[in-house]
Amino acid sequence: MANTPLTAFIVAYVLSLLARLGLRRLNITHLQRHGHVVPEVFRGRIQPEKLSRMRDYTVATTSLGSLAILVADIAALALVLSGFLPFLAASQILTGLHPVASGLAFIFVCSVILGLLDVPFDLYDTFVIERRFGFSTITFRLWLKDLVKTFCLTCVLMGAILAVFLALIHALPGMWWIPAWAAFALFQLLVTWLYPSLIAPLFNTFKPVQDESLRGRIHSLIEKAGFRLKGLYTMDASTRSRHSNAYFTGIGRSKRIVLFDTLLATHTADEIEAVLAHELGHLKLGHIRKQLALSVIISLAALYAASRLLSWPPLYEAFGFSGPVPYAGLFLLAVAMRPLSLILTPAASLMSRRFERQADVFAWRLTGASAPLAQALKRLAEENLANLHPHPLYAWFYYSHPPIVGRIETLERMGEAPAGP
Repeated sequence: MANTPLTAFIVAYVLSLLARLGLRRLNITHLQRHGHVVPEVFRGRIQPEKLSRMRDYTVATTSLGSLAILVADIAALALVLSGFLPFLAASQILTGLHPVASGLAFIFVCSVILGLLDVPFDLYDTFVIERRFGFSTITFRLWLKDLVKTFCLTCVLMGAILAVFLALIHALPGMWWIPAWAAFALFQLLVTWLYPSLIAPLFNTFKPVQDESLRGRIHSLIEKAGFRLKGLYTMDASTRSRHSNAYFTGIGRSKRIVLFDTLLATHTADEIEAVLAHELGHLKLGHIRKQLALSVIISLAALYAASRLLSWPPLYEAFGFSGPVPYAGLFLLAVAMRPLSLILTPAASLMSRRFERQADVFAWRLTGASAPLAQALKRLAEENLANLHPHPLYAWFYYSHPPIVGRIETLERMGEAPAGP
């Protein structure tokens, strides 16, 4: 009986690893086979040399990502199978602490061990691959500052919610998952609300759009969409990378739309207006609220399952513990979520792509034409060296946005929009 959870864990981990690596390999093989063909919608814009560069960039980043996945999964398996976890839990330092403090220290040590393995890959990606392809502009000093800030912020935020979970487990062994779910839902709402005004400014500088002509067009567009949105900002993305993008974030009064300064520097006013209309579509259609609601529902099911498993002795016996240690159980379940989350990935991707299509239609109706957004997406694809030939299965499984070629083809078929937003 004690070997059943361990066997299931190892099998799930190995299968998920093979699936993720297999999908990535399938995508690269497909790209190498078809990546020399310029799609019809890019004819006259992309020359063979540029197409080759786009292909090479995808191959380089995917190959590094595959190696990072392999190392991370092997390290996680080694950590939970080596006997280190029961050794750490039984150490005199942890056994002399309050259960909440013991749990925080235990999870901190294990998380740092696994997290440190990501650092070399991030370094190589930032200062070798991204620099080779002309994207990275960040200095090592700024990269190090970002790393330290991210580490501290993660410790504060994750430490806070974990402390609540551990305290509830200690105080309410049988029913802790109900108040924990309420606390997690509030935590998600709080972080989403605070992110634009408190968290994001720790890493970037945000300023109102300065161009008077563009700002006038943007405010007219916002009013046409039926909003009184004050949070329209440009972000100093160029201090770290030449990649360009835009995004919508926040809830309630913290809502804001952010345009990368690299986007403003390289796109026409019509294209920027179209990108903004797309982001307004996410706001108008309540996509962030829907994603938060779904996350809350999933977290309820996950916490209930966790409450049942944390009181199940075979879980601990399988990994070398003599009896239940709830904080160790939480960490084991978090590690096990890596292969389990693979099952939910296609559904999340499908929902996200649906939202993106809806936002494209909204932008088309709001601006009265689809050509500016199509042109903006073409320019973004060129600038960011996007993969123009993803394997359909890989795109279905992972892509949060519709594949760029099909998305542009859809927009070009739309043409002029009917009257009215």
